[in-house]
Amino acid sequence: MSWFRRRTEPEPEPVHLPNPAEAAVAFWQEWFELLPTVSAALGDGEPHRVEGDLGAMVAAMHPDLEFSLERGHRAIYALVITSREDPRLRPYTDAWIEAAPSEDMIWEYHDSVPPVPDPTLVTINVGPRRMRLADVRLVAQVSDGLVDVAVYHPEFAHLDDKARQTMTFLPLDVTLGERLAGERLGRVETASAEPEGTIDLLEFRELVRAMVGEPT
Repeated sequence: MSWFRRRTEPEPEPVHLPNPAEAAVAFWQEWFELLPTVSAALGDGEPHRVEGDLGAMVAAMHPDLEFSLERGHRAIYALVITSREDPRLRPYTDAWIEAAPSEDMIWEYHDSVPPVPDPTLVTINVGPRRMRLADVRLVAQVSDGLVDVAVYHPEFAHLDDKARQTMTFLPLDVTLGERLAGERLGRVETASAEPEGTIDLLEFRELVRAMVGEPT
């Protein structure tokens, strides 16, 4: 069995950074200017046409922020800019989401990667293998406000160490969303054989949300 903790990056070299609130205002001004181009690229199924421009806009707020264009849950598209729960970056994502325009039928905005509505319907391609998240089984133990988890998938035996580690954490992030996972996951174990008393991902989400008082 392998144990992992979420990776902590080394401290970056100091750089001059803008004020978070001012950076957020500047981003949204550029966003509205770029929006027709973004809409055209997504409509053509070619998001790569705007990834460079969007990447530069996000980096202008802070070079360590990450972004993605996703299918929305409430709207057609979602723009996600995330700090990956790095406390150095949270002031920038907080200011960004506070300055965000109201959602509409086309766009919604997220300052962390949201959970998918039903993770058991998701299939992940890992090299030549297709891994159904419906096949993930977990054992969860609550301790001091955190959840220690053992994660099992029958395809783990066929993955290398790096892919196995990725596929240990990815189902948890997909199920809980980046923020709740970052706040509540404790020790995470990759199980080489299916443990006794397992639950699936939807049951796991219900457990964690009930623990923190969120609706299930």
